[in-house]
Amino acid sequence: MRKPAAAKPARTVKARKVPVKAKPAEPAMDVAVGRRIRDLRRIRQFSLETVAARTDLSIGFLSQIERGLSSPSLRVLATLADVLGVGIAALFGASPSADSVSDQVVTRGPQRPELKLWRTGVSKQLLSPASSDNRLNLFLVHLEPGGSTGDELYTHDGEEAGLVLEGEMMLTVDSETWSLKTGDSFRFASRRPHRFSNPANDAKAVVLWVNCVTGAG
Repeated sequence: MRKPAAAKPARTVKARKVPVKAKPAEPAMDVAVGRRIRDLRRIRQFSLETVAARTDLSIGFLSQIERGLSSPSLRVLATLADVLGVGIAALFGASPSADSVSDQVVTRGPQRPELKLWRTGVSKQLLSPASSDNRLNLFLVHLEPGGSTGDELYTHDGEEAGLVLEGEMMLTVDSETWSLKTGDSFRFASRRPHRFSNPANDAKAVVLWVNCVTGAG
């Protein structure tokens, strides 16, 4: 009589290690931008109530921005910079001081400060030296596929101009909209209601952008 075969030992199944995704670094940028806005507000000796009244933004929302709990759009940042009497470039780099005056001439490529509006797919690299006193600033704007300043038109102080280096950008000024391709350029007064976006689904747009603040200070 044949003996029954010995049972095979059960195989030990090793649990697969699921890689833990690192938390995005973008919120750290929200904290840094919020701190700069708060510092500028305090230098101007403005209360949150004053800024809220001048921007039509709620005190709670402004407080969230300053604490890095909310990621503001470019429209909101431009509005805040306008009320604080600076160009948007003042939100880049080191925190501003009351007597910061920069005589820097050159900005090296690896040293470019960047403002990444990660929720809206827009990022701006500051190509000119960072200072809250600068009136003329040069940016390299990257628009991710579908990136946009939002559906709402916005205004701020100054003038702006640019050149599309890569991709396509839709630009609306007042009630007119243009499709700008690589090599196309533009200029308009920033007090005219405007917005811009990248209509492509699979390609980034890169724009060399100049902002000149005329009435701040």
